Amino acid sequence: MASVKLKRQSVFESEKSCLESCNNNDSEEDPPGKRSISDDLDDEPPSRIATTRYRFFRDIPDSLWNDWKWQFRNRITRVEQLAQFIPLSTEEQAQLRLVAMRYPLSVTPYYLSLINPDDPDDPIRKQAIPSPMEMTMGSMGLEDPLDEKKDTVVPGLVHRYPDRVLLVLTDICPMFCRHCTRKREWRNGGWVRSPAEVEAMLDHISRHKAVRDVIISGGDPLTLSTGHLESIISRLRKIKHVEIIRIGTRFPVVLPQRIDNELCSTLAKHGPIWLNTHFNHAREITPEAAEACDRLLRSGVPVNNQSVLLRGVNDSVEAQTTLCHALLRIKVRPYYLFQCDEVQGTEHLRTPVEAGIKIIEGMRGHTSGLAIPTFVIDLPQSGGKVPLQPNYVLAQTEGELVLRNYEERVFHYRNPAKLARTESPAEVLCPAGSATANVPQEAAATLG
Repeated sequence: MASVKLKRQSVFESEKSCLESCNNNDSEEDPPGKRSISDDLDDEPPSRIATTRYRFFRDIPDSLWNDWKWQFRNRITRVEQLAQFIPLSTEEQAQLRLVAMRYPLSVTPYYLSLINPDDPDDPIRKQAIPSPMEMTMGSMGLEDPLDEKKDTVVPGLVHRYPDRVLLVLTDICPMFCRHCTRKREWRNGGWVRSPAEVEAMLDHISRHKAVRDVIISGGDPLTLSTGHLESIISRLRKIKHVEIIRIGTRFPVVLPQRIDNELCSTLAKHGPIWLNTHFNHAREITPEAAEACDRLLRSGVPVNNQSVLLRGVNDSVEAQTTLCHALLRIKVRPYYLFQCDEVQGTEHLRTPVEAGIKIIEGMRGHTSGLAIPTFVIDLPQSGGKVPLQPNYVLAQTEGELVLRNYEERVFHYRNPAKLARTESPAEVLCPAGSATANVPQEAAATLG
């Protein structure tokens, strides 16, 4: 039986040092070193856990497989490594190397194990594995389509809305999603905000009393050690006008082992904390992912999902309905369905806006409203989020609306007229000259 070794090849050397410096406060022992993996394709045991774990990773014991640091250290970051798992011709490997020079590759063993290596159109593969179209269509779109630089008030802090700020603590991720909005950061090496930068961000928040909602993002903020993350969250909690803290992370999807008891107990101490994650396909909802979300929920951390509409991944009514039903089964609320941002290197994954509207229309009436996310476009030039819905209003006058429902049936709906003047409840119930007009003032007040 042949075997290969996962070799730790960081996308950037600085990323390695960043991760080590972030995690040096963890109390648990550092994960053991690299282990060999098997490429034996025979005798696969039946498993609901992952598509190909036992094809490629059968020699990895559960003690390592379930250790998020082992998973992180052993990410696949080179095309040569990738070719050990996914069939790639010599020409394909050469093409992907060119792509990776501009848009690097990084995928965890766990997420790789969800890919069907024999299907070039696998929806999980499309999110994690580079495509030559990232380069051939690379001139389309913008590096920073949401114009975050314009709204960055101090390094790492985006203040676009009056009552909300976005805290970007790192650009390090366990996986480089091929549709990433901040794809521009991949070429800048792995970095974590310095103590001085964090201090400046917290100072800005404390001085702006209107800020009630802080969103912690990246990169992925959960690449930071739990101790490091808590040091920032605890200081945010001391700012009286900060009501809620949100964490944006894809760890429950690409590396659910990170959602351990230590992290959950830490977040529970500093609530209310909401967590927004990013499932795009029902096959990503594995038992491990479900357990991670359940652990968060039991710790008092509500979990919402923000999908991105991706061509060939989830751009059908069936795919979205299946995903949203699966999310509800693990108690995760389908929150947003985003139109894929106009990011350079993602054009091959973007769909027409009409596709998203038709998906919402196809779901409405055929599943519960709880299962239907809000379809939104995050506008360029810092325009913010705009919700889009199918048009159910066929005509409207001052007194009536003509509406269609999900079955294409047409209904006339009376529109209540505006009141000519404001009347008090006492005047309505006891008009002048009526038998009750002379009731005591106290009784009239009671009627009101």
